[in-house]
Amino acid sequence: MENNKLKIGIIGLGTVGSGVVKTLENFKNVEIVSAAVRNLNKKRSVNVKNITDNPFEIVNNPDIDVVVEVAGGCNPAYELITTAIKNKKHIVTANKELLAKFGAQIFDLAIENNVAVLYEAAVAGGIPIIGPIKTTLRGNIFSKVAGILNGTTNYILTKMEENNISYEACLKDAQALGYAEADPTGDVEGFDAMYKIATLANITFHKRIDVNKIYREGITKISADDIKFADEFGYKIKLIGLAQKYESDNNKLDIRVHPMLVPKSNMISGINNAMNAVLLEGFPVDKVMFTGPGAGEFPTASSVVGDILSIAGEIGHTDTVLPLHRCNHKEEAEIIDIKHTKNKYYISIKAPNSKGTIGLIGTVCGNNNINLSSILQKGTKEDNTAQVIVITEESNEFDIQKAIEELKAHNIKINNLIRVM
Repeated sequence: MENNKLKIGIIGLGTVGSGVVKTLENFKNVEIVSAAVRNLNKKRSVNVKNITDNPFEIVNNPDIDVVVEVAGGCNPAYELITTAIKNKKHIVTANKELLAKFGAQIFDLAIENNVAVLYEAAVAGGIPIIGPIKTTLRGNIFSKVAGILNGTTNYILTKMEENNISYEACLKDAQALGYAEADPTGDVEGFDAMYKIATLANITFHKRIDVNKIYREGITKISADDIKFADEFGYKIKLIGLAQKYESDNNKLDIRVHPMLVPKSNMISGINNAMNAVLLEGFPVDKVMFTGPGAGEFPTASSVVGDILSIAGEIGHTDTVLPLHRCNHKEEAEIIDIKHTKNKYYISIKAPNSKGTIGLIGTVCGNNNINLSSILQKGTKEDNTAQVIVITEESNEFDIQKAIEELKAHNIKINNLIRVM
């Protein structure tokens, strides 16, 4: 590191990349050597002296110490980052998808080449969570990590609750305000949260996670009625990323992303709009929650720049930069199928308004080892059907799915099934 300045190259000058450039103006020990962009002619809010549309110029530049990758996606990000690592460059990235899918290969290569890979911005934007888990919380044995990991879906669910409007109407509003992309699939179908919980599970339980084995369900089936009924029962609906030790075998993990009814007494229920939160449970800390902005130009840049400055503080002073932040574990996690999990359930049912319907629902549930905590009929519609809301006690997922199939066979429609936190 010449002239006591850390020399970095940035891949991506979009929202996050621009925020990084603006934030780094406050630090004189870091120099931006070059930046790579997709479109050289695009108007930008920042100026970098050397801009290229060939990102391989960044990763192969011998003058660069750290490659900052904030472009996203896996192609060409994977080839770029692995090339940079082979060239002995440290990595700072915000790329959750890349880490979830190819983290094992990247971390192994980083160990082999004695470089650090930092990714605080890849999980919850501006919330410091990776660093604390790897350092100040290192003395804990964790049993669970859960959280609201996607600001777009949390904003939509919050506005659906506040305004009593449909998912579709709220999505259009979120898109108009810039909270949701034109193609919102990655957010609303739970992919974004899935990538993030995979990374959190990796570092919390010291096991490698196959993202393809994570159960994923988005928010597109949530209705305004679901939110209203959940509120009546004392819950809020949130999209939750969950990773926990399997209760009957702590060597196995239960990892999933799906909507959940969160009790209003739970701290996570109060996280609204585009905010994120991560809740950790373990010994000896018991429970601790981190909350803050999960995305955005400057919140995400805060985490990226923090990682850059962490490297700047060590490079040139030690042969192994930031050893506590390196991924040394290699054991693959055994992830259970969701059908083997136990949960409480909210079930919204449309049934014929006739004698014996409530009794039939109770009988089918009872025959499948499901105890009901609450059952409520919410009026009768013009087609002589009734809306029935059921809250179960803790039950096996397999039994719940079997009961639902039996109810359908009796001409009972299931509007929605939501697990309870």
